[in-house]
Amino acid sequence: MAKRDYYEVLGVSRDCSEAELKAAFRKLAMKHHPDRNPGDKECEHRFKEINEAYDVLKDAEKRAAYDRFGHAAFEHGGMGGAQHGFGADFGSAFADIFEGIFGMGSGRGRGSGRERGSDLRYNMEIDLEEAYHGKTAQIRIPTLVTCESCSGTGAKSGTRPKVCATCGGAGRVRHAQGFFTLERTCPMCQGRGQVIDNPCPNCAGAGRVTRERTLSVNIPPGVEDGTRIRLAGEGEAGLRGGPPGDLYIFLTVAPHEFFQRDGADLHCRVPVSMVTAALGGEIEVPSIDGGKARVKIPAGTQTGRRFRLAGKGMPVLRSKQTGDMYVQVTVETPQNLTRRQRELLAEFEKLSSAETQPEAAGFFSRVKEFLDGLGNRDGGGG
Repeated sequence: MAKRDYYEVLGVSRDCSEAELKAAFRKLAMKHHPDRNPGDKECEHRFKEINEAYDVLKDAEKRAAYDRFGHAAFEHGGMGGAQHGFGADFGSAFADIFEGIFGMGSGRGRGSGRERGSDLRYNMEIDLEEAYHGKTAQIRIPTLVTCESCSGTGAKSGTRPKVCATCGGAGRVRHAQGFFTLERTCPMCQGRGQVIDNPCPNCAGAGRVTRERTLSVNIPPGVEDGTRIRLAGEGEAGLRGGPPGDLYIFLTVAPHEFFQRDGADLHCRVPVSMVTAALGGEIEVPSIDGGKARVKIPAGTQTGRRFRLAGKGMPVLRSKQTGDMYVQVTVETPQNLTRRQRELLAEFEKLSSAETQPEAAGFFSRVKEFLDGLGNRDGGGG
């Protein structure tokens, strides 16, 4: 009887996500598990069919091979009993030949049965004040944890996995072909070296289940945008009792309404009145530590002038150093003037000289010289 399409077996579309695939498998595996349907040959057949389909589609390389070639990708022994993708594992077949002759190679899947869990990524956004002070954050993540019912073995409570009779626990089988000895992944145990006759009904033999966990993350002072924090062993639980993966926290520091960050230094632009810039004075600006700092503005300060406040920047990660804070002044031109204010400014303009506005006076003096020079050249040419 021809095999059914693997996507049809699991009841998913061909473009389904990994999460959708996993959810469909778990639902069907629980429904057709032999322990729930004792003596039902049809359910037993469906359970094997579901496992076979999921074993291929959960692996990216196998799934790509199946999408391209269908069941033919795993026929005639070329795929290692539906264990390897067609094009992806072609090179490894030669590695198996050399391993069989010379005893060399990577020894992949030699009866381990325990596979390391996947690493997880968690994106977290913090504000600049939190990056300055540091914080301890509580996060909730859905992840695969060790199944409590079977303690991660994948076998039903009261039973244990058995050594694979086909490979004797090695996870690999050998076939002699002429002068060569080919070694391939065992098709019975899929390279694990063990088989489970009575899978755990809670995890369908995987040894792990999905749960939401709450973790505490320590964010040190001075972290920057893009900082990565590794929590060892807090990733997905390993398959059938294998070691867990790691959890990586990727930090994003949100833009601040007042400060711009450049490494450990902070920059801010502060508007000051025309009078303060002309006569001098003091302004008060906020600092990232939650306090305030005073900046003395000398008389005659121009737009763009910067003032450095030493040690008022960000802490340098994992050190005792601290950056600086730079205040850049912008002189604000008055708007919506009253009649009296206009009169006073007009009077001030009449009293102004090159000494009170040297930059403007010097600029327009050079402009006059430039235009006079153009006029002389035009007259000379006539």
